[in-house]
Amino acid sequence: MSADLTEADRELLHAPNYAWIVTLNRDGSPQTSITWVDADETHVLVNTAVGRRKDRNVIGNPHVAIAVQRGADAYRWISVEGVVEERTLGPEADAHIAALALAYDGQAWTPVQGQQRVRWRVRPTRIVRYGE
Repeated sequence: MSADLTEADRELLHAPNYAWIVTLNRDGSPQTSITWVDADETHVLVNTAVGRRKDRNVIGNPHVAIAVQRGADAYRWISVEGVVEERTLGPEADAHIAALALAYDGQAWTPVQGQQRVRWRVRPTRIVRYGE
């Protein structure tokens, strides 16, 4: 089952709006963190580092929830439930975090020694929208 991102969803995801992402720990309890996000035509894109709890969690259970709010406007948001279909490492993940750093911080990304970046492609299965 899939849900389609609308143009308005993609605009919200492309803008430098912070997202809260929920993954599931091994015992089934939720783990939440704030992160940068992006989107392609059909997937929500998340970038993290290999070994972080959220990445370890999606290896064990690829189901995630992502909530994104437009800036400080609590009356414009989307909540996306989905499945991490793909984890990409290497130059593509590095290029993605570099683009996110420019969008969110306005500065070039500086690699951290020993850190390996990973980009997730999240296929939406359910989307709740508020304030379109």
